[in-house]
Amino acid sequence: MQQVKAKKFLGQHFLKDQNIARNIVASLTEVYPKGDVLEVGPGMGVLTQFLLAEPTLTVWAVEVDMESVSYLNIKFPQLSSRLLMKSFLDINFEEYFQSEFSVIGNFPYYLSSQIVFNIIDNKIKVPFMVGMFQKEVAQRLCSLHGSKAYGILSVVTQAFYEVEYLFTVSETVFDPPPKVKSAVVRFSRKNVPLGCDEKLFRTVVKVAFNQRRKKLRNSISSYGLTDEQLAEYASKRAEELSVNDFVNLTLLIASTR
Repeated sequence: MQQVKAKKFLGQHFLKDQNIARNIVASLTEVYPKGDVLEVGPGMGVLTQFLLAEPTLTVWAVEVDMESVSYLNIKFPQLSSRLLMKSFLDINFEEYFQSEFSVIGNFPYYLSSQIVFNIIDNKIKVPFMVGMFQKEVAQRLCSLHGSKAYGILSVVTQAFYEVEYLFTVSETVFDPPPKVKSAVVRFSRKNVPLGCDEKLFRTVVKVAFNQRRKKLRNSISSYGLTDEQLAEYASKRAEELSVNDFVNLTLLIASTR
């Protein structure tokens, strides 16, 4: 069977290590042993083969590369009716999934943050995610407050999911090899309310980090809070606040509106 040529404009780097692929799938099945699973960008099916080998999973896939779609249709004919020729970012999940589904994939690095935010936007349907990211992005996802890597992506993701950095992956196990190391991360949804208005929370986080070097009395001055109202937060910077601190700050802002 003819191989698929990796396309730079799609950010394709095909994983070729079977053991790593098996470990990625196992990282999902150990927490989500049965149900619908959506694979993002299956490429030549290195993860797909192990997903399809799990009899209690119903495997779906989204792929925008027509060459990959043709290849996958031949290699995995049992998948064809659930192989969607579109971007993960464009799917109306209600159209395909009546209940919850989990997400897995070797994500194109240039879309990885958008994929994460799309998962968060659809968190009511996505209890788990296991994905390959650029190592730097994986570290940002997992970073705690006080770290330079901690930012909008860290806070918003950790507000709704427990995030685990599972393992680092070398450049050498991809074809073509990327110029950076990769890492596999797992999300497990927090099934408890955030405790504040979600839309306002996300806005406050973005406003605070847009001027991350400034203290909060300045970076969120548009909300019109006094130092007395901000209390201990007034002299702190965004990176010093935990997720719970941001919830409390959002509640404070909401109470003064």
